[in-house]
Amino acid sequence: MSDAGAWTASAPYARAINDPTEQLVLHADSGETLLLDAAKFSAPPDAVDKAVLDRCLGPTLDLGCGPGRLVAELAGRGVPALGVDVAPFALLLSRANGATALRRSIFDRLPGAGRWPHALLMDGNIGIGGDPGALLERLCTLMRPRSGELIVETETEDVDVRYRVRFGYAGDEFGWARIGSEALLALAIPLGYVARQVWTADGRRFVALNYLG
Repeated sequence: MSDAGAWTASAPYARAINDPTEQLVLHADSGETLLLDAAKFSAPPDAVDKAVLDRCLGPTLDLGCGPGRLVAELAGRGVPALGVDVAPFALLLSRANGATALRRSIFDRLPGAGRWPHALLMDGNIGIGGDPGALLERLCTLMRPRSGELIVETETEDVDVRYRVRFGYAGDEFGWARIGSEALLALAIPLGYVARQVWTADGRRFVALNYLG
């Protein structure tokens, strides 16, 4: 499951992460428009982000790292961290910010499989590919069983919606999803995850999961 080409070739995404005044709009096949907070992708971590990163006391994998703001923050704290993203222009910014990052799909071979004590799906990245269940299954192969912690930022409302979307009206279609914490747990628990904490901070919703293996 990969829609890497749509992100790699997306001029709107490239503009948005380089210019915080640019809006990043996804046009769904349902006729809906989804506005992504692209300015946040490049902004320094705020107090809520930093509180999440406080949980990352060992090597951390940031999936869909974009310009690498969270990986760079962890590196500045002396915490080993690796970002993963498919967009080459995002990776250039990430490395310029001092982050270590790989240009890979989440579903490509990644280092440390089965040994990561911490993993992050922040900023709506649980929506990547339009199949949150597939992402959770993939994380089962990356996380350290029993002691590893996966933190997912979900929608604040209880939704579970899958889309085929485009950047603009002429780009390639790719999968996207919006999912709330209850729907996320309904997918995660049958896969062997257990919820350690669910919380809301400054209008944002998070779920911390352990994979029991």
